[in-house]
Amino acid sequence: MTKVDLKSMDREELSRFVLSLSQPKFRAKQIADFLRRGVSSFEEMHTLPAALRKILEERAFLNQLTVERKLISRLDGTVKYLFRLMDGECVETVLMRYHHGNTVCISSQVGCRMGCSFCASTIGGKVRDLTPSEMEEQVRMAALDTGERVDNIVVMGIGEPFDNFDNLLKFLYNVNDPERLGIGMRHITVSTCGVIPGIRRLMEEELQLTLAISLHAADSEQRSRIMPVNARYPLPELMDVCREYQRKTGRRMTYEFALISGVNDDSETAKRLAALLKGQLCHVNLIPVNPVKERGFSVPSAERIAQFQAVLEQHRIPATVRRTLGADINASCGQLRRQTKQRGDELAK
Repeated sequence: MTKVDLKSMDREELSRFVLSLSQPKFRAKQIADFLRRGVSSFEEMHTLPAALRKILEERAFLNQLTVERKLISRLDGTVKYLFRLMDGECVETVLMRYHHGNTVCISSQVGCRMGCSFCASTIGGKVRDLTPSEMEEQVRMAALDTGERVDNIVVMGIGEPFDNFDNLLKFLYNVNDPERLGIGMRHITVSTCGVIPGIRRLMEEELQLTLAISLHAADSEQRSRIMPVNARYPLPELMDVCREYQRKTGRRMTYEFALISGVNDDSETAKRLAALLKGQLCHVNLIPVNPVKERGFSVPSAERIAQFQAVLEQHRIPATVRRTLGADINASCGQLRRQTKQRGDELAK
């Protein structure tokens, strides 16, 4: 018999599962309370009858993440985790501390198949999707390990969330559930490289989360050079669906723009970007690119970044330069997983 993933179940699924075991419905609430507290075994569910705990052990499993590596920035207290999943694969999670609370950036896949040329996460391609429980456990583990409250979630780590849409959506509803982590939708950001069908599906849900588009270019030609996804979902079509999303949800769009020295950091690019976004209710996050050894890209000078921001603001496009957190621990996603995998491959030889 295939065991079911108890932590991925929503409230109704858990109730149905409990009833299928010929148990009273209130047992589902008891089990949910234990899951919220982060129990790692059915034996820890001590208020449940021993017979029920035995049945649960036979019919279900509790998805567990273990800390493979943990790095803490001496600069700002950012914590980066490399979590090992039950099948031995690893993903990265980052807890960032801001004045408005703690934000956890989670992964949605093991690896990524989008192929963006400046990103470490996509080197080696996609291995598999993460389940809802594997996404939720990243948040819970970071909170339990630090002993601190998680106020915000960003789905911006390893993987393309809309390439794993069904699991992503279930995760969003689960963490929003007040009987789970109770994170409000307005405190959740989902980032996509521009997978249009996913944007349209999310639009139909009418959730009040923040949708962030990894743009990184001001025209299709430039975008195609660094983001292969543009061949399938061209920039003009992406902009059309983003405007539609903003009109339907009433939410301000966020655009992420990784500034790469000599590639997209000049004033002319900034002017084209301003023209592209003209008339939208939006905000641009300017991100100094994180150097990745295999990619060869470098960070623009502080003056160059400031000039790019100034051009956008002159054209009334709100823009901020993302604060660099965890610079001493390579807090951008993909690098720690790749380093660990390379060491493992070398030891296996």
